[in-house]
Amino acid sequence: MSTFYDALETRSAQERAEQQFAQLAETINQAIDQSPYYKELLAGFTALKQIDVATLAKMPVTRKSELQTLQQEQPPFGKLATLTPPNLKRLFASPGPIYEPETKREDGWRFARALFAAGVRFGDLLHNCFSYHFTPAGAMVESGAFTLGCAVFPAGTGQTEQQARTIADLRPQAYVGTPSFLKIILDKGEELGLDLSSLSKGLVSGEYFPPQLRQEFTCRGIEAVQCYATADLGLIAYETAADQGMIIDEGVIVEIVRPGTGDLVADGEVGELVVTCLDADYPLIRFATGDLSAIMAGESPCGRTNRRIKGWMGRADQSAKVRGMFVHPSQIATVLSRHSGVGKGRLVVTRNEKGLDDACFQVETETLEQPELSQALINSFQEVTKLRAEVVLCNTGTLANDGKVIDDQRPIDG
Repeated sequence: MSTFYDALETRSAQERAEQQFAQLAETINQAIDQSPYYKELLAGFTALKQIDVATLAKMPVTRKSELQTLQQEQPPFGKLATLTPPNLKRLFASPGPIYEPETKREDGWRFARALFAAGVRFGDLLHNCFSYHFTPAGAMVESGAFTLGCAVFPAGTGQTEQQARTIADLRPQAYVGTPSFLKIILDKGEELGLDLSSLSKGLVSGEYFPPQLRQEFTCRGIEAVQCYATADLGLIAYETAADQGMIIDEGVIVEIVRPGTGDLVADGEVGELVVTCLDADYPLIRFATGDLSAIMAGESPCGRTNRRIKGWMGRADQSAKVRGMFVHPSQIATVLSRHSGVGKGRLVVTRNEKGLDDACFQVETETLEQPELSQALINSFQEVTKLRAEVVLCNTGTLANDGKVIDDQRPIDG
C-alpha cells in the first residue's frame, strides 16, 4: 500500500519550486488575460515567462476581507473570474455572504490529499458531517472522496441520535467533520449502547482540535488528524500520522507576511498566512486569509518534503477602536516604514483607572536610548492614526512571536 498520495509529495525543494513557479507564471498570465480584476491589479507583471519567490512577494495582496465588497460591486466573483456553465458546476455562499464556485475540474478543492493522509483508501465509506447547506464544506469532502474511489454518507450537521444510529447500521470506516461533533456523536452512541467501533480514522477541521480530545479519540480506536482549508482556496495544509505540524498542500504556494502588509517575515516568525492558488479556473493570487501561522523548520518525519506550518494561530485582522478612532495593522506598518533602524512594532491598548483608553506603541530597536527616534515615532503615529500614543523602545527580539500587531487588553465587559 502506497505511503504517499502521489510523487508530488516527495519532490525536492528545488524541483517543487521550479515546477510550481512555472505553473504560477501560466496561471498569472491567464488571470491577467481573463480576469478584469487581475488585469488591473497586476498590470505591472504582464507577459511573465519566469517567476520566483522575490517576484511573487512584490505583487499586491488581495485580502479576504475585501471579497464581499468586490463581489457586491460586481457579482458573483468580483471580476476575479468570469466562470460560466459548463465549466461552472455549482455556486456556494459562505457567511458574509461570499460566493465561491465549484468548477468541473475533478477534486477542485484538492481534498483527496488530506483524506489520503488521514488513512482513507479506495472502497472506504465516509460519514461526512460537514454542512451541505449553502457552504461548500460537504462538497469539498465528497470531491476528494470520489477521487479516491470512496463512498460518502451525506450526514451533514445536527440530529445526533440519527447520526449515531446510522453509523451503527452502515459501519463507515471514516468520519469527516468538526472534532467536537464527533465527540458528541460518540458520547450519544455510548449512551444508547450502540456499536460505533467501525470508525477507525477521521479527518477533522473547522475548529480547534485540542490534544486531550485527540487522545480521547485514540483511546476509542479512532486515529484522527486535522486539515486547514477554506471555502475559497480549498485545502491549504494537512496533518499526517506523524502529527508534527501541517504539511502545505502541493496545489498552493504559502507565504507568511507581517499583518497589514505584504512583507515576508522570517521562517518561524508568526504572521498572516497569504496563499496563492495554482488553479487557473479561479485564480487567487497572494490571497491574505486573515489567519495567523508560522513556517516550521525542517521536513516532516512522515517523508513528505513540502514545508510545514504550525496550523491556525489566531486572527491577523486585529483592528481596534481607540478613543473613537479605528486603528488597523496596516497603519502600524506604515508608521514603522517611515523610520530606519526599527524592527517589529506592537500597539498595546489598555484601559486606565479613569476608564479611558491608553495606547502604548512598543517598537523593537538595537539601541534603547534614542529620544529623537521616540519623538519621531510619536509624531508619525499621530500623523497616520490621528491618535497620540506613548512610545516604548524595546530590545530587538523581545516582543512576543505571536503575530500580534495590535494587542487589545481592555476588558470585554467594559
